[in-house]
Amino acid sequence: MAEPTVAVANPQQDAPQPGLVPPFLEVYARYFDFVWATCRRMGVERESIDDVVQEIFLVIHQRLHTLAQPNSLQSWIYGIARRTVSNHRRAVRYKNASAVKLANEALPFEFRPQTPQDLSEQNDQVKLLEAVLSELSEMQREVFILAEIEEFSAPEIATALEIPLNTAYSRLRVARQAFEAALTRREADARVKKP
Repeated sequence: MAEPTVAVANPQQDAPQPGLVPPFLEVYARYFDFVWATCRRMGVERESIDDVVQEIFLVIHQRLHTLAQPNSLQSWIYGIARRTVSNHRRAVRYKNASAVKLANEALPFEFRPQTPQDLSEQNDQVKLLEAVLSELSEMQREVFILAEIEEFSAPEIATALEIPLNTAYSRLRVARQAFEAALTRREADARVKKP
């Protein structure tokens, strides 16, 4: 699978009609960029991302007919992505634990030209965002990304994470405060380091 374009379309713009479950090919076309970007933000390695995205869409294909609330399709898809990435991480940890001996051996360097995605990730602002997000706990980071980057509403976050609505609001408030504090610290450090 090819990497999606950097500009991710907003899947909510073409949301399905209330009460109607769209066909799988329409869901795939509309949400591919969202699923791919979600996997990257959740830390799926570049060499594994195509497989994980494919696995997510296999689950979506198998379970699309069970979707009870078509209006919450994006949240439902995020939930599937979240569980699939979690299973992937668990499998990677298991594989790495059973291959400790191989981890000590040097791997050959493989040159590959940088993609536009690689180049954009080198941008200072992207690096700053990633650094600040890395200071947040996993729960805070997940809620913050859903709200601020994916533009989920609090009810959509609650649905996607399978948590009570008040918990979603509380986690989001704490995540925003933690993000602001981390950003302020980074900016202060940068000012001190400037000559």
